[in-house]
Amino acid sequence: MYLLYGGKFTRALMVQMVMAEGDIEYELREIDILSQQERSPQYLAINPAGFVPAMAKPDGEVLFETHAINLYLVDTHRLTQLAPMVDEPGRGTFLSGLFFICDDFEPILKRYFYPHRFVLREEDAAEMRRQSLALALERLGIIDQRMQQQGPYYLGERYSLVDLAVSYWAQDLMFDNNLDSMPAIVHCLSLVRQRPAIAELFESMATLNDEYAQLQAAGKLALDTRPMTRGS
Repeated sequence: MYLLYGGKFTRALMVQMVMAEGDIEYELREIDILSQQERSPQYLAINPAGFVPAMAKPDGEVLFETHAINLYLVDTHRLTQLAPMVDEPGRGTFLSGLFFICDDFEPILKRYFYPHRFVLREEDAAEMRRQSLALALERLGIIDQRMQQQGPYYLGERYSLVDLAVSYWAQDLMFDNNLDSMPAIVHCLSLVRQRPAIAELFESMATLNDEYAQLQAAGKLALDTRPMTRGS
């Protein structure tokens, strides 16, 4: 059985969605990032990068990085409902979309969620955050354009991990009407949230986002705490 290190406010939820889609058994080991447990010596021995999630395979090998874990699960368990296999048409396009998210889009979000890490002066953090959000939405618009032309999913009629990742982030960025100009992304999110295996997990994501916002408003979060959708 797999051992998944995650819990509240971590992107382990995205791995849990893949586990649910594939009906894969796993044990969830809670890591309390509000107390920075991911920086403890015990957890650093599991993932020296100090990020969540991480996943131990049944043979003891530890994997980390959310999309790497998910791609491993998809390929190992041949979850064709989540991706074309290596010998199927569309595999290259699928990989391009997935790596666009993790190599291009998500690093921009790091600057949005943690602007203080990327500025020399504290007073510049707000501008870093503003510019990063604008750039993140511009990159997301590229995916929206493709979905408008070939959708409803990134691969056309075929659902994949790309749509799961896009929907995961889209739900987190819907505030202040950010996605009003991206009808294809909104439609994709609606379809993904209705998938029976993961509908409940998307509902829990919304609940946890509200809980995080309340903690933030109450000043109960450390500056560098990694919230749910902003983790590893």
